[in-house]
Amino acid sequence: MNAAPASILPGRELFDAAPAVSVTEPEYRRLLGYPSHHTPGARASELAAWARSWFTGQGRPWVYVREAGLELGAGGTLRLDGTEFQSPQLHGHLRSLGARRAMLVAVSAGRECEVQASQLWEEAKPDEYFFLEMFGSAVVEQLVAATNGRVCDLAERAGLMALPHYSPGYSGWDVAEQNKLFALITGGASRPLPGPLEVLASGMLRPKKSLLAVIGLAPAVARVPGARPAVPCESCAFSPCAYRRRAYRHALRATADPVSPSGATAAPSARPASYTVSVRALRKWAGERVRLARRDDGSVEASFRFDGTTCSNSGRPLAFDYHVALSAPEQGRTILRADCRPAPGDDGYRAMCAYLNDADGLMRAIQAEQPLIGRPLNEIFDWARAQTPSSGCYCSAESRTHKWGLALEAIHYTLAHPETQVSAASLSSP
Repeated sequence: MNAAPASILPGRELFDAAPAVSVTEPEYRRLLGYPSHHTPGARASELAAWARSWFTGQGRPWVYVREAGLELGAGGTLRLDGTEFQSPQLHGHLRSLGARRAMLVAVSAGRECEVQASQLWEEAKPDEYFFLEMFGSAVVEQLVAATNGRVCDLAERAGLMALPHYSPGYSGWDVAEQNKLFALITGGASRPLPGPLEVLASGMLRPKKSLLAVIGLAPAVARVPGARPAVPCESCAFSPCAYRRRAYRHALRATADPVSPSGATAAPSARPASYTVSVRALRKWAGERVRLARRDDGSVEASFRFDGTTCSNSGRPLAFDYHVALSAPEQGRTILRADCRPAPGDDGYRAMCAYLNDADGLMRAIQAEQPLIGRPLNEIFDWARAQTPSSGCYCSAESRTHKWGLALEAIHYTLAHPETQVSAASLSSP
């Protein structure tokens, strides 16, 4: 294998104070919480158009990218330009695909968006606040996708490819290391970042519509035992990308292949799986948040990690693990056991307002909620439940039910798409 080039980025860094922003309507509506088949009403459409227009005229998004040396050591540690980070999951992903170098990325929708949203809240305009907040989130997602495409284009010339980005706070990477990554990025930059950005002691970013990330660079035909060659464009659903070189392999179907009662992929004539979550998100979760342990009798132990924030105390991060036991295919993949509990080592849930008001009562409620016990996993598609995607806490029963829906849909999708588990690392055992 040839050694990685000294640099794929001229000058080793890129400052972009005016990146192109192209948020698609489907992506914006997804973040607003609308199902893919829903057409917003007149008022919602007016608010969405207003937020887009405001950002076009007043928003100041920016992007910064720099190359970094990558060392993958023992014990799940990795070093970027000599700075050590602890993320066994990211380490395993980069190592399995033969990553040779990395790109450090910082993107932001800009301070102006946050200032305007705060002003709208103070002016008692919650609708305008919400639509602008969600547009800011959509801008960050689009900037990250476009940046990954730009890196992929540069990397291809050197026989490399860009891997999907990974950030502190994602499953398997403590958000506390955001401070260390920020210090590495800013400490090595030749001049100030294109826009204001700071990291709070909690690891949260300000402006909050910002993101720090690492993009691995691997040989263009990274080989994983039993896997197809990894070409990122094939698994990237960012349709308007100007840097696309391969077609998105799921582009011709709106939903994932369904799972039949036997546990195998259903025939085309079967009712298609109608997920409430986008297929792109489900595929990402399947690789990063779902873990499957298959037993000799055909049964499955599944885990799903949910990362959210409290609705009080400045949005403190929290994490919960969902554990689900499923019967063998012959028994219809029936849900035999289901429980939800705080992730090992995480105490963010203690800052939730419901916990502060009645800790024992809240935890008893969480433990008692075991939806669809004794029913086939396929019944997730017939389960009428609350849809509250903007809530990251567990204070209300509706919010908890919504998260159970996310967990079960993610597990269903992963069973239907076993290829998503190729480079997965294990979650903590219950």
